Amino acid sequence: MERLSAALYITSLNEWPYLEFIIKIYDDHPGVTNQLGKTNAGAELILHDVFGTIQYKGPGIFIAGGAGITPFIAMFRALYKKKKLIPGNALIFSNKTADDIILKEELTKMLGPAYINVFTRQGVIGFRERRIDRNYLIETIHDFSRHFYVCGPEIFVKEIVKLLIDLGASADTVIFEK
Repeated sequence: MERLSAALYITSLNEWPYLEFIIKIYDDHPGVTNQLGKTNAGAELILHDVFGTIQYKGPGIFIAGGAGITPFIAMFRALYKKKKLIPGNALIFSNKTADDIILKEELTKMLGPAYINVFTRQGVIGFRERRIDRNYLIETIHDFSRHFYVCGPEIFVKEIVKLLIDLGASADTVIFEK
C-alpha cells in the first residue's frame, strides 16, 4: 500500500452514519490529491495523527481561501442544524473563479446574504474581481472586536491574520490553523 500525506478536514457531523471529507483534486501537478483522485470506491484509507486547532468560539466572521473552507463546513452544518448559524456569523469566501467554489448551494442555503464570494482571477457578473486586502476588510467588516476564523493557503492565512490584527482585532479572537 502506498503511503500518502495530506491535510484532510472531516466535514460530516458526528451523528452521520458515514465519514465525509472534502479534498480538492489538483490534476495538473503530482502529489497527494492527484493520487487520491485516482482512488476507487472501496479503497482503504488509513487516517492518523488527527489534529486541528480551529474550533468554534462564538459568532464571528469566517474568512476562507479556496479549500480552506473545509474546516468550517462541519461547524456551519452543526450550527445550522441547531438554528444558531444566523444571525451572528458570516462567511467571506475567496476563490480564483466561480468554478472553484466548494458546496456553493449548501453554503448559500445555510448563510443566505451572510455568504460573500470574492473572485481573484475571473470577472463574474455581480461580483468584483479582487483580493481580500486591507481596503476590502475595512469596506466589508465594520466591527473588528468580533471573532475571526481564517483558513486557506499558508500565505493567505498569514496576510489575513496580520491585517485583522492591524485593523484592531485581538490576537485572542483570531482563530486559525497553527
